[in-house]
Amino acid sequence: MKIRPVILCGGAGTRLWPKAKKHQAKQFIDFGNWTLLGKTLERVKASIYDTPIISTNAKYLKQVKQHLKKHKIRKFKIVLEPAKRNTAPAILSTALIKDIPNKQPLMFLAADHLIEKVALFNKAIKKNQKKLTHNNIFIFGIKPTIPSSEFGYFLTKNTKVTRFIEKPKEAKAKQIISKKGYWNSGMFYLRKDSIINNFKKYQPNIYRNCNNALIKAKYKSNVYYLNKQAFTQATAKSFDYAILEKTKDINAIKLDIPWSDLGSWKEICKMYGRNKKHYYKKKNVFHKPWGSYVNLFNGKEFLIKELYVKPKGILSLQKHHHRAEHWVVTHGKPKITLDKKYFTMKPDETIFIPLGAIHRIENPYKKPVKIIEAQVGSILKETDIVRYQDIYGRIK
Repeated sequence: MKIRPVILCGGAGTRLWPKAKKHQAKQFIDFGNWTLLGKTLERVKASIYDTPIISTNAKYLKQVKQHLKKHKIRKFKIVLEPAKRNTAPAILSTALIKDIPNKQPLMFLAADHLIEKVALFNKAIKKNQKKLTHNNIFIFGIKPTIPSSEFGYFLTKNTKVTRFIEKPKEAKAKQIISKKGYWNSGMFYLRKDSIINNFKKYQPNIYRNCNNALIKAKYKSNVYYLNKQAFTQATAKSFDYAILEKTKDINAIKLDIPWSDLGSWKEICKMYGRNKKHYYKKKNVFHKPWGSYVNLFNGKEFLIKELYVKPKGILSLQKHHHRAEHWVVTHGKPKITLDKKYFTMKPDETIFIPLGAIHRIENPYKKPVKIIEAQVGSILKETDIVRYQDIYGRIK
């Protein structure tokens, strides 16, 4: 039996646009002729998978259908949530679809994860298929590359998951990694009957209301419109809290592959840094008295650059009215001014420059400095620079 992929596609993208009234949902952002949902749809074309099911909401239906058409996926089902109820009701509602057999393996994927080395990922899924039972759950762990406070973690004994840790502080994350902890990727793998049995046992309210929402759903053109009255009575809970923290039968599939949820501008900057060869164009290089910069990608209300600050190069002390900036140092040791603070950064360190903050980059050393910069705002032009001091005489 093939594996049925279920793509959870309801996220709003609030982490990337905290003050924006209109959020760009991360799964639909164009990062350079590709989106995270598009990459996910391409992944589920592999021969191990059956036709996909997408869980989303009415606001995103048009964009989901456009993606399915673009990626030539003609057979699919869409389950529309009438209200936000977190991941537990979303996961259960898709699993309850009548044409899914009880022993069908289901692979739950987030629409906004970037997974590289896809062949290794799919191989791990196929390898563990025979181990699925009527009540166990497999979750995917990613070997951490850094002690990040942006992800949840889990600890294991052999392959059994013994403990979950929600987004710890960096010092705690270091301890977890020293105990061979893995990032919790939020991807789940289990059979339909296991989902039903776990929800009946641990979350009868969610089970009853989601079941009613599907029984009373309208079905038209491959889309299930879940019944609003029943669905909104289901308790709003994440799958982690509703099921994973209750059941004892959780196994880990540990992967050492490049993975990111691109949930922060730091992660997005790093992704462009890793793949800058794909984005580099000579015509987008601009030379300045302090060095140069290259515009790697100009997105919707964001611009990604790589700055090159030559030895002894000093940018002007400046601020911006229309944009904030996120910097990731990739090379060298820049000295940074941020309002009244003055400090040195090292490679892999990141900093946020809020809108209106007075800032400067200096390179007093013999090695060049390289920084990947994400500018985020309504106007992303060189005209939005207010200079206070400049050693190159650029203040009129």
